[in-house]
Amino acid sequence: MPHLVIASLSADYGTVPVLQDVDLSVERGEIVAVIGPSGSGKSTLLRVLTGLLKPRSGQVTVAGEIVNYSSAAALRKVRDRFAIVFQQYNLFQNMTALRNVAIAPTIVKKRDAATVNLEARDLLTKVGLAHRMDAYPDEMSGGQQQRVAIARALALKPDILLLDEVTSALDPELVAEVLDTIRLLAADGMTMLIVSHEMGFVREVASKVVFMAEGRVVEVGPPAQIFDAPQTARCADFVRRILRH
Repeated sequence: MPHLVIASLSADYGTVPVLQDVDLSVERGEIVAVIGPSGSGKSTLLRVLTGLLKPRSGQVTVAGEIVNYSSAAALRKVRDRFAIVFQQYNLFQNMTALRNVAIAPTIVKKRDAATVNLEARDLLTKVGLAHRMDAYPDEMSGGQQQRVAIARALALKPDILLLDEVTSALDPELVAEVLDTIRLLAADGMTMLIVSHEMGFVREVASKVVFMAEGRVVEVGPPAQIFDAPQTARCADFVRRILRH
């Protein structure tokens, strides 16, 4: 059984359709990258999955359980299954890296503070920030802040990690350290849905690539297919344009 099944998912911003009949399945431990031009619905898909935007129609199933996006209780449950990391780090500026990672499990989930702090230390060590646990966001580089944001998401113990263009706000020299962290998570078997414009990284790490355009899934396949032998003219045109630069 797939870990995540998206069936005929549609959503609107006001009266404007932004997702149209999206179908996608993700296996447990699979790394699925979503690519496409600006405005194609990539980030919107992640927002709908987490309930930040209510779908108009369609169905999402996680680990065999259908998500009811009309129920507040069901939404709380689905947000335990997904954790999302955005382009902007959204860290609390008045808290250290350690406190940023530990606060949600402690305050929201009411878990034991000592246990959570130990887990937060382990996570910050995992993302290469053992030496920055007591640093505040304005004392860290953008790459370090984004790695804190990833550790914060992992502290919620999600089934599926959603990454929304997590390197797009970074200077080029800082991108590599964040991508290294994602590679580490991939090696650990974390199920991930990644929206990214880093095509070299997508080709390397993704087990499956989804090409979207105009709110629809146009083509799905392994990286070798999408980048070297696309099956649709729309995907071929997109790949030709991006690989030209």
